[in-house]
Amino acid sequence: MSNPIKKLVGQTAIYGLPSIVGRFLNFLLVPVYTLVLPVSAYGDVSELYAYVAFLVVFLTFGMETAYFHFLQKREDKEGVFNSSFLTVLILNSTFLVLLLLLYQPLAIATLFENHPEYIVLLGIIVCIDAVSALPLAKLRAQEKAVKFATIQMSSILVNIGLNLFFLFFLLDENDPEKGVLYILIANLVASALKPIALFKDFLAIQWKLDTDLIKEMVFYAFPLMIAGMAGIVNETIDRILLKQTLYRDTPESLLHASEQVGIYSANYKLAMLVTIFLQAYRYAAEPFFFSQSKSADRDKQYRHIMNYLVAVLCVVFLMVTLNIDFFKGFIRNEAYYVGLDVVPILLLANIFLGIYINQSIWYKLSGQTRFGAFIAIGGATLTIIINVMFIPDYGYMACAWATLIVYAAQTVASFMLSRKYYPIKYNVRKFFLYMGIALLFFFIGTRFNFDNTILKYFSRNLLLLLFIGLIWLMEKPKKKEKLTV
Repeated sequence: MSNPIKKLVGQTAIYGLPSIVGRFLNFLLVPVYTLVLPVSAYGDVSELYAYVAFLVVFLTFGMETAYFHFLQKREDKEGVFNSSFLTVLILNSTFLVLLLLLYQPLAIATLFENHPEYIVLLGIIVCIDAVSALPLAKLRAQEKAVKFATIQMSSILVNIGLNLFFLFFLLDENDPEKGVLYILIANLVASALKPIALFKDFLAIQWKLDTDLIKEMVFYAFPLMIAGMAGIVNETIDRILLKQTLYRDTPESLLHASEQVGIYSANYKLAMLVTIFLQAYRYAAEPFFFSQSKSADRDKQYRHIMNYLVAVLCVVFLMVTLNIDFFKGFIRNEAYYVGLDVVPILLLANIFLGIYINQSIWYKLSGQTRFGAFIAIGGATLTIIINVMFIPDYGYMACAWATLIVYAAQTVASFMLSRKYYPIKYNVRKFFLYMGIALLFFFIGTRFNFDNTILKYFSRNLLLLLFIGLIWLMEKPKKKEKLTV
């Protein structure tokens, strides 16, 4: 029998490849955006994609997870797919009609009154992505990894290629703000490739509504959608609140607010190596955890996976923070460097996010998805409170600290609830040990400010290698049962 953990690693690599490559290529676009666009325009791009994150969660309505869940319960696999897909299609059609009717007031409310076309393009993009999500989820369920990866990669590469073409060959240097429009158009074309590539899957859909099944799926998915929306509040609402809070009803304050969003967002990108890994991991982890839910050694597998995950996240934390002088070079405008202090905070926040993502599978496996909604709503509320209270005085630093505080609080809340409703014996002491050593090495390493650049990098990365060695020594003996607890 194949090792299920090795299978998860393999699936993470395959299903996560488009996400890893796509996010990494988008990371490589940061030098382009920060070089070509004004700081305020980059802030506008970042804010617009914050809205995209909200809308994608709402318009997919948790149906991907519902689809995986009901596949394990129902014999009629096609019926499960049809019900989940048609639910998403109806929701998106309704949304798009309303958007086309109300785009002007929405542009005013979001402070894009002079660019209502951004709102229209954004709405079309998210609808295409949301409608394509279920056919792509079906490919994952059928383990058609190559087709899934090919479609996703094609879309990503077209998006990157069009970005480079538009910004370097079409953009008028006297009108750099138009780069925002070009970025949206590139995204629209890239998104449209997904339904084109999946047209056979769309044609095979049976246009019959199983209302009883849809009700069950909606009942299961609704708390997940609420949890997802609340989760996106934690991830992206800070950019929206930063602009809305700093805006003072003058063109000058709007420009300043957009610039602050741009500075924060560019430095947020430097913490993206953790989120790249987490995104890849999530693609494979969810179906894997469902498939292992009835295994006799389920808890042992879940515990080992969590140990490895925390270790990898801490390694990435040290790699970026100890080499921040290298990574900041991806931002091609020194005007952004004033925001570098948020990077370690956001990286640490994402370690907690990784733990929460992995550990929170308990409420999905047990069907008690309402707890996921409660945790996420609590986190979202705390995020909004901290940002609204402290942005006026501390600006984007308040956003970074709010992210860390909320992810840590959600992790603790999820652990406490799981111990009562779906206990899994994780090695919590090991989490704190890994994170504690990583933080210690970070504080030591950042004190190595030698004038000699080579000596500075050598000393800092020696700490990174030492940490990796410690992880190896602690995880390698886990082959022995007595050391697996």
